[in-house]
Amino acid sequence: MKRLLLLCMIILLILTGCSHMKIDEFDNREPNLVLEEYFSGRVYAWGIFEDRFGNLRREFLVEIDAFMDGETLVLDEYFLYSDGEEDRRIWRINSLGDGRYEGRADDIVGTAEGQVRGNALSWRYRMDLKVGDGSWRVAFDDWMYLQPGGVLMNRASVRKWGVELGQVTLSFMRADQLNEPPFSLIPSTEGND
Repeated sequence: MKRLLLLCMIILLILTGCSHMKIDEFDNREPNLVLEEYFSGRVYAWGIFEDRFGNLRREFLVEIDAFMDGETLVLDEYFLYSDGEEDRRIWRINSLGDGRYEGRADDIVGTAEGQVRGNALSWRYRMDLKVGDGSWRVAFDDWMYLQPGGVLMNRASVRKWGVELGQVTLSFMRADQLNEPPFSLIPSTEGND
């Protein structure tokens, strides 16, 4: 009985000791993140995935063609993983007002929901993540932070059944911040007319 009581107390301490950031904590932080402005034109990203034990499992590059299609922000993302795997995701993101956004993509389950305040974006969604020949339905809790100098840092917790599988970390830079493109993943359309 004493062991059960001790176990319950430890679990209670762990649960109450966990804090979850609130987007309102970022109200006055600068520089202000405006998704439609930051994601305009070509954007590059460098990313890693670490498992829940902190082991580096994957590295990847992302090239994004970002543009407005009417009232919709489109992020056409091309991925290249360190093992040679390639992938593509096309996000369609709409503003709901008051800094709130919703987004959709083919591998996203339902609708992604997000909110921007100050320099931060909180973005949550469920995704059918390709794993081998199948897929796992996982939940992403994404946080992006715009830094002085235009670097956008992204940290995402990936969970399945409430258990953290790992963390994704990305650094974004707009093409207009770079002297030259660091890599090219988007297929050229020249000569295809």
